Amino acid sequence: MRILTYTSLFPNAQQKDLGVFIYQRMAHVARRPGIRVEVVAPVSYFPPWLRIRRWEAMRRIPPNETIGGLTVHHPRYPLAPKISMPLHGLLMCLGSFPLVRQLHAQMRFDCIDAHYVYPDGFAAALLATWLRIPLIVSGRGTDINLFPSFRLIRPMIRWTLRKAAGVVGVCGALRDAMVELGAPRQKTQVIGNGVDASRFQPLERGEARGRLGMTRDAEIIVSVGALIPRKAHHLAISAIAQMTRQYPKVQLYIVGEGESRQELETMARRLGIDDRIFLVGSRPNEDLSTWYSAADVSCLVSSREGWANVLLESLACGTPVVATRVWGTPEVLVSPELGIMVDQKVEDIAEALGAALEKRWDRALLVDYARKRNWDVVASEVEEFLRKKIDKSADGTVLQDVGEIPAK
Repeated sequence: MRILTYTSLFPNAQQKDLGVFIYQRMAHVARRPGIRVEVVAPVSYFPPWLRIRRWEAMRRIPPNETIGGLTVHHPRYPLAPKISMPLHGLLMCLGSFPLVRQLHAQMRFDCIDAHYVYPDGFAAALLATWLRIPLIVSGRGTDINLFPSFRLIRPMIRWTLRKAAGVVGVCGALRDAMVELGAPRQKTQVIGNGVDASRFQPLERGEARGRLGMTRDAEIIVSVGALIPRKAHHLAISAIAQMTRQYPKVQLYIVGEGESRQELETMARRLGIDDRIFLVGSRPNEDLSTWYSAADVSCLVSSREGWANVLLESLACGTPVVATRVWGTPEVLVSPELGIMVDQKVEDIAEALGAALEKRWDRALLVDYARKRNWDVVASEVEEFLRKKIDKSADGTVLQDVGEIPAK
C-alpha cells in the first residue's frame, strides 16, 4: 500500500513539534509490512522583502527533508494571512499539484491520507479528484468544532466530507459532528491518538523536580498548552487564586507560548499570585515527561479539544488529570481513577484540583492504562481502515461523481 499523507501540520526543520501526533501516527503506519508513506506538507510562501521574524523562519524550511525516516516535501503556495482564508484550500492545492502529480507518476499512490479537514482536506479532495484516487480525511479539532461556523468555509468542509472515501474523527464527538455536516456515517471511523510510551515514562517525582529547579515540597500543578484563549489558562490561574488559603504551597507551571502571555502575567500580578504562577514557555515534546512527572496533577481547562494528547502523555507519566468535560476528553478519562472532569467554571476547577491533590492515586494504574493506547495500536487501526476504504473504492462501491466544487 502506497500512501500520500497530505497535511500542513507536520514537523519540519523550523518547527520540530508541529503536528507531532500526525507524524507519530504515520511513522508507525510506515513501519508496518508492505506500506510506504510519502509526506507532502505544504508551506505558505512569503516574499523575502517582508521582514517578519516568524515568516523568515518559514522561509528556511527546505523543499525536501527526512523526518524520522519519512521523506517530507514542502511545496510553497501563496497566502495572505486572514484575508485569503476562504481561498486557503484552493491556493494550497494549486501550489501542491505539480509536485503531487509528479510523485503520483513515480509511485502510483493508492490513496491520499489528509489531516485537518480545512484547508488541508479540501485541497487534498481536489488533488484526489484530479488524480482519481480515494481520499481519507481526518478531522482533528478546530477544523470541525470552529471552522464550520464561517459562512464561506462551511460549504467546502461539507463538500470534502461528502466526497471522501473515508472519514476519521479522533474522537466520537468529532465523528458525530462530521456526520451532521454531511459525512455518510458508514464512511466514518473513530481512531483516537496514541502515546509514545518510550518517550513518556514516569520519573521519580523528587528527581523530576530537582531537574527543573522546583520546590520539593510544593503542591505542583502543570498545564501544557499554547497561551491562547481556547486553552483558558486564565481560568486555571483564577482557580489557583482561590486555592491559596487551603493550599499555601500550591504552584502552577504553564508550559507553552502564545499571544496571551502578557495578559496572563498581568492577571497573576493583579491577583497577587505572580510568585505561584510560572509561564515557562515552550518545551520540546521529548522534555515534557519531566514536567508531568514533577507534578502532583496536570490540568487542561480548554473550551474545546479534539483528542488532547496531553491527557495520555500525563497519564503515561503516572500523573492524574483535571480536565474540562469537552469533546474527546470523556473518551480518554473513562474512569474517575484516571482523573477528574469538570465544567469550565473557576469554582469547579479549583474544587477538582483540590480533590486531586488530596486523593491517593494508583500511579501504576494510570501508566498501564495509557500504555495500552500506544502508536502501534493506532497504526494497526489506521491500516485496517485505509485498506478497507481503498478496496471499496477499487470495486466501485465508494467512488462518486465529485459534482461541482462549492463556491467560495
